[in-house]
Amino acid sequence: MSETTPDVKNLHVVDGPLSRNKLAVLRDERTRTPDFRQAMKELALIMVAEATGNMPTRSVQIRTPLTETEVEEISGPVCLVPVLRAGLGMLDGALALLPTATVGFMGLQRDEETAQPVEYYVNLPRNLDEYLVLVLDPMLATGGSLSATIDKLKEEGATWISCLHAVAATPGVERLTKEHPDVTLYAAAVDLELDERSFIVPGLGDAGDRLYGTL
Repeated sequence: MSETTPDVKNLHVVDGPLSRNKLAVLRDERTRTPDFRQAMKELALIMVAEATGNMPTRSVQIRTPLTETEVEEISGPVCLVPVLRAGLGMLDGALALLPTATVGFMGLQRDEETAQPVEYYVNLPRNLDEYLVLVLDPMLATGGSLSATIDKLKEEGATWISCLHAVAATPGVERLTKEHPDVTLYAAAVDLELDERSFIVPGLGDAGDRLYGTL
């Protein structure tokens, strides 16, 4: 972990050479929208591979071309929940590894008077308690929107939740650790600061705008 990384047990920094390379592309202000989009997809794939390592498994009997044998498979259905809109940039990468996953959606916006996150769109599968849930949200800044998302998922019955981020900020990590200590966080990097607009510094800018060219 770097000197800016909080030492908390529910945070995993995905810090291999390949993830660092993808993150370098995402951070660079010169990166064009198509390349940014591709790097986010590829980073999501790397992070899903890491996050699924903590999923529960079960043993099943199969037959190879030669004999019967016992193998391991993920023990429950998976639900991917991108937080709109930036989370959509991670969805294709996640589905590349988990093509049978169900996809739910969470849309939140900030109330200009209270500065609190407000739901504007929610579409989640029934019986969410049966799913292993992966939340896709490239930027964990203050943690307000993510905490509200997790509150909603738990309200709908989710009991196994992990969250994937390209970049997380220390204040957001600390908030989530306090409010949802049972949720595991995965980030390719942890940055120390937030600016006066609650943007992560050095960060990578507005992930949604850079993904969809609305700069």
